[in-house]
This record gives sequence, C-alpha cells and structure tokens, in this order.
Amino acid sequence: MTRIGIVYQSKKPAAKPVAAEIAGWLAEQGIDSWVSSTWDEDSANGNMGDTSLLVVLGGDGSTLHAARLAISHSVPIFGVNMGRVGFLSEAQPHNWRERLSQVLAGEYWVENRLMLHAALQRDGRILNTFTALNDLVVGRGEHVRILRMELRVDGDLVTTYAADALIVATPTGSTAYSMAAGGPMLPPRLMNFIVTPVAAHLTLNRPLVLHEEAEISIKVQMDHEALLTADGQDAVKLQDGDLIIIKKHANVCCFARVESSGYFYRRLMRRLGFGRPD
Repeated sequence: MTRIGIVYQSKKPAAKPVAAEIAGWLAEQGIDSWVSSTWDEDSANGNMGDTSLLVVLGGDGSTLHAARLAISHSVPIFGVNMGRVGFLSEAQPHNWRERLSQVLAGEYWVENRLMLHAALQRDGRILNTFTALNDLVVGRGEHVRILRMELRVDGDLVTTYAADALIVATPTGSTAYSMAAGGPMLPPRLMNFIVTPVAAHLTLNRPLVLHEEAEISIKVQMDHEALLTADGQDAVKLQDGDLIIIKKHANVCCFARVESSGYFYRRLMRRLGFGRPD
C-alpha cells in the first residue's frame, strides 16, 4: 500500500474527524494519503490514479457512491461504517485501526462483486449511461399509476409487466430493494442478475435470476411520468418508448476483506435480528 485514499460522508458529522484521524495514523506508518468528501468527485477522481486502497467513511450509500469512483481504477474498497446498516463495510469506528492494520500487513482477501452498466436509448440514440453496484430501477413517478414494461433477455421477449416498478439487481443489491419486493437473497460473489417486479398486477409477479452474460432490455410504455434510478442516487425522467439496455459492467468492484469468507451470512442474520449484535 503506497498511497491510500480516504473519502467521507460530509453529512455525517463524525465522519470528517475520523478521516483526519486515519490520515494522521497512516502518516505515522509512513504511508501517504489523501482525503476528500464522497461528493467531491472531481477531487477524488483526480487522486485515484495512484491509489492502492480507498477507505470509505459513511453508510452503505456512501460505499455505493465510492464504488463508481473505484471501479475504473480497480482500487479495492475498505469501508468503515458510520451509518445505520453498514452491510458493505468491513470495520466500525471502534476497530478500524486493528482491521486496517491487517490490510496493511497483507492479511486480507479481495472480494469481487458484479456491477451493472446501463444505457438509456431514445429513438435509437443513447442519451445517458449509468453504473450501479446495487440496482437499477424503472419506476413510476409521482402519479399512482402502473407502468407497462416490456422485458427482453438476449433479444427475446420474456413478458410485459404491469407494475409499479421493475428492479434489476446484482447479488449485492439482492439484500436491498429487491429483497423488500420479494426477491431472493444471493451471496455477493455470485455473478447473476435478479429481475424483480414491484406490485405486479395481473402479470408475472415472480423474480427471475439471470446469468451474468445476459443482455436485459426494458421498454417502457406509459402516458405519465416514470423514472430510471441507479443505486437510488441518479434519477432520470423517462418517456414513452424509451429503452434501457442493461449488461454487466466490464470491471468488477473490489472490496478488501479481513473477516472470513462466511461473513455475509453472519452479517445477514444479525441485520435480520437472528444473530449477535456487532
């Protein structure tokens, strides 16, 4: 580890002081570092080129945001939970020294996770592209009216949904919105897509699990507002006939882990109230 980036959630008052504390501790170890807010993307992107590890101080939302910074540089993420859930984090404010010391000593393993890439097409022209670690969601806007969404996989028509929304999730996102809508929970190292409808009406209401090489296309049919969101952070208004094409991202998101490989199940049971607290 020659240079470590530290990004913090500026809306968490405790995060910035911990970021400064980590930077000072790294300096004592003789390791260079840089510090930025998670929302100062220009600063963070400008420093990513020679970064060996990205330490993220915040909740899971901060980690999702940081994943988009790290993925193009293949930089592993080490999360310190400053939020409520911390499903993606590897340390807490009370034990980051111990766990980060393990990473610096090489006592860690790298977990690769699938990310999504989506292109929004209108009249055959690409308007925008999106990257997501959790999910991409096509959903209704402010009007309480269902959407019709034509789903194709590898060019073949699967079905046309009549629903409030359609979620395309990664295994990482399987424990988020997709799970709340009745989707399956998948271990994060699997490379699959999950397609989960929300409040489907008189149509297929079961989630689908697809292979990693699948090309998913969703064509929207509506006469009212609809939105496309990526990891709940970007929202773009859709028009009738818009086409969203979703594939796996060319790169994977990497996490530096010091817990054993079965950590996901222990953490899941704790979050569901069946295990010991952190």
